[in-house]
Amino acid sequence: MILAIGINDGLRGVPVATVERNIMTMVERAKSRGIAVLLCAMEAPPIGGLNYTIEFHRAFTRVADRHGVALVPFFLLRIVGNPDLNLGDGFHPNAAGHRVIADTLWPYLRPMLLSPATGGAL
Repeated sequence: MILAIGINDGLRGVPVATVERNIMTMVERAKSRGIAVLLCAMEAPPIGGLNYTIEFHRAFTRVADRHGVALVPFFLLRIVGNPDLNLGDGFHPNAAGHRVIADTLWPYLRPMLLSPATGGAL
């Protein structure tokens, strides 16, 4: 399972403890069903203050460390603010942006697909 969640929470200033608990619950439920998880870190803009942004960032690392799941650093880094990779709204990736996302995730996803632990084989 690729879990890429939290950007709207970060934009809305949802308490980091709530965001972390929600992500933790999703990871725990997937793992309890034998589903491998690839967690994609999100970042919160500094609209909630620097401490909020830092703690939001750390929440993903804490969840990944606690549950031993692979963590992709902020995969939208090359996309944010690039009009060639976004739809007209300036926020959502277009087809080219999704290609960048796929290329960013693949080095993390491929080993999971090949892992005997996940029953994977390409």
